[in-house]
Amino acid sequence: MCWRKRSGSPAAPHFHANIYTGPALCESQSPMSRHASPKVVQPASNNRPSACCFCWCCCCSWNEDRNRLRRPSRDTRLETIPNCEVCTKPNADEVSGWSGSFEKLMKNPAGRNVFREFLRTEFSEENMLFWLACEDLKLECNKESISEKARLIYEDYISILSPKEVSLDSRVREVINRRMQEPSPHTFDDAQLQIYTLMHRDSYPRFLNSTIYKSLLQNMSRSSSES
Repeated sequence: MCWRKRSGSPAAPHFHANIYTGPALCESQSPMSRHASPKVVQPASNNRPSACCFCWCCCCSWNEDRNRLRRPSRDTRLETIPNCEVCTKPNADEVSGWSGSFEKLMKNPAGRNVFREFLRTEFSEENMLFWLACEDLKLECNKESISEKARLIYEDYISILSPKEVSLDSRVREVINRRMQEPSPHTFDDAQLQIYTLMHRDSYPRFLNSTIYKSLLQNMSRSSSES
């Protein structure tokens, strides 16, 4: 028996399950982007630029085994945060000084880059990304830009639905939720301080004992003695 499709018959309905993942998208975004297929995350080794400001340190010469063990980098929607901050090559004294002061490390773009590479190996790069995003927000003056950046920071690092959620206590989260009603450049100040303290007390001591820092310090000291 042959079955023929009756002309004019309605197409089978399609059902879409909409999952709430945060505040509504901006009007500037295309409606099609809401239903776009998810991006396939490439391994971090493929996303690394061929040349960067790390060419002077050990970070660009890690072995393949370490690259295979590394977690793929998670993209951030805040375009103002580069994959690697532009910086000049530090001298041996600067690199050595990072071991005596976390504040010096965090104030130096080259120091932040090296520390960020270390955080990637510990699966906690989001702490540095969040701190950088807060610093960027503080420089913003336009009210609309402040609201947009605050929203993106919340979705990227505060929301419990985000894979890059940073570790904050309930008190700080309540403060953020109140401040998000009228975002300002200082909406995340309490959270930024908490993450800064976490990196200082938890990650920084391990960074000083890491191969990344020790190799860089040794290479810089050798170069200094040869010159």
